[in-house]
Amino acid sequence: MKIYENKVAPNPRRVRIFLAEKGIEVPMEQVDIMKLDCQTDEFTAKNPMQRVPVLELDDGTNISESIAICRYFEETNPEPALFGTDPVSKAQIEMWNRRAELNLLLPIASAFRHTNPAMAELEVPQVQEWGEANLPKIETALALFDGELANHDFIAGDTYSVADITALCGIDFMRVLGRKPEGFENIVRWHDAMKVRASYGA
Repeated sequence: MKIYENKVAPNPRRVRIFLAEKGIEVPMEQVDIMKLDCQTDEFTAKNPMQRVPVLELDDGTNISESIAICRYFEETNPEPALFGTDPVSKAQIEMWNRRAELNLLLPIASAFRHTNPAMAELEVPQVQEWGEANLPKIETALALFDGELANHDFIAGDTYSVADITALCGIDFMRVLGRKPEGFENIVRWHDAMKVRASYGA
């Protein structure tokens, strides 16, 4: 078993933090996405979407998509539970994780991939206007999460979950846009709490 990943990309980091919270160690193989290593025939056979991370099991099965990989490890190593423990918590975590993916992480990634010249070979076609159009969406998402965190210690309620991991990786990845969550006091409080967790540096 091993994971193909990239140290600087936000989605592989989601898996690394998840594994660190679980106390699971898996060998990692670096894929240089800037050198288009994810577009080779060998890698494309593992993941036709040409993205990292990819979990390769001992029997040769390949699992891509960060949450699919995390769910695999949740099933094989259920404690601590990071996807919820009952129908309500599972649904709330799924809801907030989805919101973190679609309303926060995706606009950040889209803004970066469509406005940074270094990403031109990876984002074809690169549309500057689309990148810029995603910037206001980030502010809207930050306001949404800041409001929710006014009532809870964590993104999806009173316990740490995969939704916190997704939101954290999105907010930290805002650095590529020169943006920090200043002005959102509840997010800043939550982010400070995330930074002291042992998994933060994964």
